[in-house]
Amino acid sequence: MNAGMTPLKCLIVDDELIATKIIANYAGKLDFLQVEAVCSSSVEAAGMLQNKEIDLMFLDINMPRLSGIEFLESLDKAPLTILTTAYSEYALEGFRLHVVDYLLKPFSFQRFFQAVQKANDLFRSRLLLQKNEEEKTTDIYIRQGDAFLRIHWDEILFVEAMQNYLKLHLGGKVFVIRQTMASLEEMLPKDVFFRIHKSFLVNIARIDAVSGGRLFISGIELPISKLRKEELMNTVVFKKLVSK
Repeated sequence: MNAGMTPLKCLIVDDELIATKIIANYAGKLDFLQVEAVCSSSVEAAGMLQNKEIDLMFLDINMPRLSGIEFLESLDKAPLTILTTAYSEYALEGFRLHVVDYLLKPFSFQRFFQAVQKANDLFRSRLLLQKNEEEKTTDIYIRQGDAFLRIHWDEILFVEAMQNYLKLHLGGKVFVIRQTMASLEEMLPKDVFFRIHKSFLVNIARIDAVSGGRLFISGIELPISKLRKEELMNTVVFKKLVSK
């Protein structure tokens, strides 16, 4: 585990004492896992999830009163879950509920390691995605004379290239900046802006209509190059097309 990376907080849910000891022993061999609690029933586990932050749950299926499958189905937001069971017939049910893995008892440490490594990779990927979303900015600064103006890029209708300058069209306002289209395009989110022509970059959310080789934004007609039209239709229009 990388320095500074906190281990996954684990919950073991199994009504067999020997099974919980085996899982806890395996988990203790790995520095990216930390067993927070052990429960002998799904009902007990439900209360534990309300009071503790759990990243990964090892869940037995065949338990009294409430099976592991029934318990998993009852959770609005379940932690990453690895099913641990002696019954292979529940595998399809488990994967229907998007479990990380399905460990068939008795399982070796090697098989356990494969399952938890998969869970660890998935957990770290989710953290990275969440961090990227939190750090995503929605504003940029442009220079106007001696001042630096902050604008939200979602206000931009389209960008027009003019030799070594760009025109940023924001509704009733137009700002001229000294910048290349390529460098500005690199700064703006690619899932929001689309280059329809060597001279025009448009905000996808601001498109009113596409007709032939033309695109309309707020009553303004813009040309679509032949090279870009097919990609525009496939990646923007057809993805949201409701009528054939």
